[in-house]
Amino acid sequence: MIFETIAELIAERNECDVADIKRETLFSDLGIDSLDTVEMLMDLEDKLGAEIELDEKVTTVGELCDFIERKIG
Repeated sequence: MIFETIAELIAERNECDVADIKRETLFSDLGIDSLDTVEMLMDLEDKLGAEIELDEKVTTVGELCDFIERKIG
């Protein structure tokens, strides 16, 4: 569920196909920088109904998924 939500947000923001987004996809390959990641995380907080503080560096979609799953349990 987390991955699908993140992939949908990325696809919306970057106007790309959600099927092209994989766990190993680098944010840099998608043109997403650290500010974009923080903005996306705020959108995720709204969708998931949980507050998430990004306190470690994530470089792939999968790393962000794993981070969020650890934070919200």
